[in-house]
Amino acid sequence: MFVFLSCTSGAVGFSLIIHIISLFTGVVYHDVFVLETRKISLQLRMLPKWELYFYLFVSFGFHFYSFYEVFQTSREHEEELHQEFELETDSLFEGLKKDPVDFEWSFWLEWGKGYILWLLLGHMVVSQVSSLYMEKYKPWVLMAYGVAASWFLLGTNGLLVIFLHVAVSYLVAQFKNSLLTWMSSLLLLSTLHFPALEEIKRNWYASENEYFLLLFALTVRCLYYTSFSLEYCWSRSTKMTEPSFLWMLAYVFYYPVFHNGPIITFDEFYKQMNKHGSCRGKSNLCVFIRGIIRILIWWCLAELMIHLMYIHAICSSPSHLKAATYWTLGGLALAQVLFFYVKYLVLFGVPALIIQMDGLTPPALPRCVSTVYSFCGMWRGFNEVLIAFAYNFPDRYIYIPMGGSRCNMFKMLFSTAVTFAFVSYWHGGHSYLWSWALLNWFGVAAENGVKRLVSLPVVHDMLNHFLSPRGSRRFHAALASVSTTFLIFSNLIFLGGNRVGRIYWNRIFIEGWPWATLSVFGFLYCYSHVGIEWQHRSSRA
Repeated sequence: MFVFLSCTSGAVGFSLIIHIISLFTGVVYHDVFVLETRKISLQLRMLPKWELYFYLFVSFGFHFYSFYEVFQTSREHEEELHQEFELETDSLFEGLKKDPVDFEWSFWLEWGKGYILWLLLGHMVVSQVSSLYMEKYKPWVLMAYGVAASWFLLGTNGLLVIFLHVAVSYLVAQFKNSLLTWMSSLLLLSTLHFPALEEIKRNWYASENEYFLLLFALTVRCLYYTSFSLEYCWSRSTKMTEPSFLWMLAYVFYYPVFHNGPIITFDEFYKQMNKHGSCRGKSNLCVFIRGIIRILIWWCLAELMIHLMYIHAICSSPSHLKAATYWTLGGLALAQVLFFYVKYLVLFGVPALIIQMDGLTPPALPRCVSTVYSFCGMWRGFNEVLIAFAYNFPDRYIYIPMGGSRCNMFKMLFSTAVTFAFVSYWHGGHSYLWSWALLNWFGVAAENGVKRLVSLPVVHDMLNHFLSPRGSRRFHAALASVSTTFLIFSNLIFLGGNRVGRIYWNRIFIEGWPWATLSVFGFLYCYSHVGIEWQHRSSRA
């Protein structure tokens, strides 16, 4: 997940917060927005089919041609990039070298092939056996397996540190004070970045990758013990028949989501774990086989992308990025966010499949970012995944308790700002993360401000007077193209840092003014029409 951003400033982390992004989550929901969406949905049918096909053709054409330009640039500068980043050669796609710069993808593939996939398979076997013969004790059996698997990978010291964090959070939760719980969680999270403690933990392991695996686990576990403790403070869950600390351990050490998520709140975990009668036999096997096939397709697509296009290597080389053509810059931006999307289909798809085999309902996988045309739409598209972290966790435990969207404008802006501040701090609190958070906060606030303005009777009547239904649809897409432009820009900062953001800003908005800038808005205007139509058809399905 996005968590690796807290480990190293050069790595691409979620989450999910596309991020993207990755990316990577609808923080703000308004009754006004629902009303306006219904009005707009009636207008979607008014565009002629030829016009929609034209927008679709332009969108696909821009994708394919810009990707071709990135492919050509990759081939042209292959030797230079190889000398700088040591492109890898493998047997998957003969004759093509692989871009290894995305650390997160390489990191999880290495651990997955080595141990984690086997441990997940072991979890699935234990879960199925316990469902058949000891369903009453299944949470505790899975807890014991999760503790054993964690000990195997992280060692005794690593396991004890996790237990220490969990115990501290549980003890603070006994005061039934949400503010104390948050303060303890933030304090525990901050200890991950104390240089002295970092050095001690590094000395426990023979390699940096082992230390980073512990850091991933501690960062993600922070969300889990915080979720339990807040639910405990609020007493939202039904009365537990077992000691609550055991349920906390069962939740924190649930192995499919232990290393990298996705995030399931304790409230949902507890309710689903107490439901019996999950599917078994042939239907279970069919679900597993279909899931494996989908994940393999996503994995092959991700690998093909970084074999054909050296996306991350070019973006990590300022000289090559500055010299790239405008078509290549556009292709790199699209490829970055789409790779992040496909990457998390794999990284979240694997645990989601295991969760489903356990008889639980996993968070839905993210929506394709090429159909997203607003900041709010981006966050809603990842709300059940990553962002379950990036939306579900902050929304349930930060945004709504602070007032959310059902309060005055100032409180709504403040609670949104606190939500994004927490997401940035959880990811590591680097300067580029604060830039990303600020852009997203401004984008969400601006969009909701416009929606509130449009909902005013005077403004609404004026728009209906001057614009036909088709004109309203096109006006909506024009506004959405501006949102999409800055959404992509913010995600480039999230994925590549402030340096990449500055290069894109200078090339597109300063050096490229007016033609490059207006061309970007024009292409994204077509994208917005495709996204609006996609949302309309999805809502009717």
